Amino acid sequence: MSRSTPPSDLPIISETSTVQRLPSWLRREVPKGNANNFTSALLEELNLETVCDNARCPNRMECYSQKTATFMILGNVCTRSCSFCSVSRGRPDALQEDEPTRVAEAAHRLGLKHVVITSVTRDDLADGGAEHFHQCVNAVRQRTGATIEVLTPDFIQNKSALDHVIAAKPDVFNHNTETVPRLYRRVRGPQSDYRWTLGLLRRVKSLNPEIKTKSGLMLGLGETHEEILDVLADLLDAGCDFLTLGQYLQPSTQRFLSVVRYLPPEEFTELGQLAKSMGFQKVASGPFVRSSYHARDMADSA
Repeated sequence: MSRSTPPSDLPIISETSTVQRLPSWLRREVPKGNANNFTSALLEELNLETVCDNARCPNRMECYSQKTATFMILGNVCTRSCSFCSVSRGRPDALQEDEPTRVAEAAHRLGLKHVVITSVTRDDLADGGAEHFHQCVNAVRQRTGATIEVLTPDFIQNKSALDHVIAAKPDVFNHNTETVPRLYRRVRGPQSDYRWTLGLLRRVKSLNPEIKTKSGLMLGLGETHEEILDVLADLLDAGCDFLTLGQYLQPSTQRFLSVVRYLPPEEFTELGQLAKSMGFQKVASGPFVRSSYHARDMADSA
């Protein structure tokens, strides 16, 4: 097999392919109302980034119209080149020391009861941004009293950095698995390690059993049903409490992985029911489900 020809069982990254026509269940109406404008204006005023904007989340308008957003800290430039994510990549700017205060202020003014904080990956920082996460959790808790969920990168497999975030005692610790082991390096890049993803979740649970752990998968990249079930079993073995399953959507035809299959809503429902029967405490499964979509509902009902 030539180096330029990918294995037949892997999705193809194509710069010339045409994005498949979206099926009817993936077309949505744009929410109306002033709350969307309020959220956007507040984020602009406080100079804050969200994963909603940077990752082109299909739920952005819905969430903004409900005065909620997932804050993205550590800048808007990622040091990784994952083949599924539209966040800009390159050389990040220096950290903004007042960002934790601004995140806390936005959470207060939005009236959030559950705050989700994620970030770009910062392999240029010795701790991967762990101290900044710690400060953001503390700032939000002091300003709002809200429950807090962190959605973190892998911290360059740095256990002491991970431990520092755990020490901030977020209510939910989310780290996405994203895909099945066979596709891991292809989807997440050469720096990622499926075993470390599981080890990260296991370490959170072992150091603080009161923290709810959470992970998610994107489906439609060529994974098999059996591979999905194997990952779910691995996550449960690692002590994962909450699970999200959603449809992968190709951000554009340039550089990103192609969609292999659009799963119908009923298949997501079946997978969600199966995951619940396997032992997950809470499961969100559907075409539009994302890591932090309706995160408060999942955390509140635990």
